[in-house]
Amino acid sequence: MPGTVLLLAASPLGRGRLVDAAGVLPVLAAVAPAVLSGTDTANVVELADPLEPQAVLTRLRAAAAAPGPLTVYIAGQLQLDRRQRLPHLALARTSAATVRYTALPWHWIREELRLRSAADTALVVDLHADAEAWRYVVERGLDCGRNTAVFGRVAPAPGRRGPAEPLYMKAVATLLRSGHRPALAALHEQALARIAESSAGRDLILPLPGGPAPSLPFPHQATAPPGNGHVPHTTSQEFAGPDRIPPGVAAQVSPGLAQTPPGIAATPRAGEWSRRPGELAAPHVAVGPQDPHAAISAAVRGGRHGEADVLAARLEQLAVRVHGPASDEALHWAEVRADLAMFAGDAVRSCRAWLAVAGVRLAAGQAVDAPAVEAAVDRAHHQWGRITDVAPARELGPALAELRLRVPGRRQGALENVQRQLCRLQAAP
Repeated sequence: MPGTVLLLAASPLGRGRLVDAAGVLPVLAAVAPAVLSGTDTANVVELADPLEPQAVLTRLRAAAAAPGPLTVYIAGQLQLDRRQRLPHLALARTSAATVRYTALPWHWIREELRLRSAADTALVVDLHADAEAWRYVVERGLDCGRNTAVFGRVAPAPGRRGPAEPLYMKAVATLLRSGHRPALAALHEQALARIAESSAGRDLILPLPGGPAPSLPFPHQATAPPGNGHVPHTTSQEFAGPDRIPPGVAAQVSPGLAQTPPGIAATPRAGEWSRRPGELAAPHVAVGPQDPHAAISAAVRGGRHGEADVLAARLEQLAVRVHGPASDEALHWAEVRADLAMFAGDAVRSCRAWLAVAGVRLAAGQAVDAPAVEAAVDRAHHQWGRITDVAPARELGPALAELRLRVPGRRQGALENVQRQLCRLQAAP
């Protein structure tokens, strides 16, 4: 099975630039795709100084949806938004005042990878952080999720010397240009050794001490010639979902990439099902105790969407009984079911499920700008836009509009978009 590689290099244009992130792309691009991926063949998506966070999100979703191993290489800089004080990956148009709307929230990366398996998902990062973001990472770490192996570093701002170089990522690329990719942990150590003189005692090395130990993904290292693909051209929408890739991406992408369900076969998150194996033996829950996601993934890939939803529904009901409807466990399975409805092509059911998730989170006291709340409303909005029947669209539209009043999200004009569409629906015969 081919692997997928996403190369993302981003930093602001102008005075706010801390690192010449895109300068590493020519070196990475000289590496054979199969070596970048560690698989026999690989499809590569390259993003150099992208402008829009939504466009980056769409490409990340498409990459996360691909079967087989995924490696994401990220070079760039971290900044905090002024409202939530959360880390973002700065993009070309980002300034200190516009981080919330022009940068990619780091938790979007974590959320898009959360349903994948740590055995086949890896982040390789070389990040520079401004003063505020540096304090944040030193005090709190950088949350990349429990299901992703992470290797790399975070460095402080270079001061007045001008933009820094992504030395760690350049070292990784130089090592890979030999045509051999060692295990990621070994590659990480070799790259750190190459930059030790410039980074010793200064950088934060990922994974941070005390964090989850990285997995060692992709056991079948390969140096075979790269596979080739092409870019599927689809129509970009304002609220793009995981089943769309806007045109114009500089990539080699498998033609079926955007339509493939994401890797739901993820290991249970720490603190979730893995610590209560007996609970998964409840009546009618016909899965093994360690990885219910694997059974769901197999059903989706086999086209057995009803079977997948029944299994997820039983796990959701079990979580509600044990932990309550607003628990992380119950909401996790509710979100899985919302995604399963999307994979089955049932936009009505998916929209309804995301609306319910958003309602539960708000009723539990979560903030209107909490990442999980915004994500639920955005996904409900996207699925609502894909409903083709007038009656259910009319039914769900007012509930979405009411939520949009409370949760405007990061895209300007979201509420107006719903209101305009509702007017069109009301005028329809």
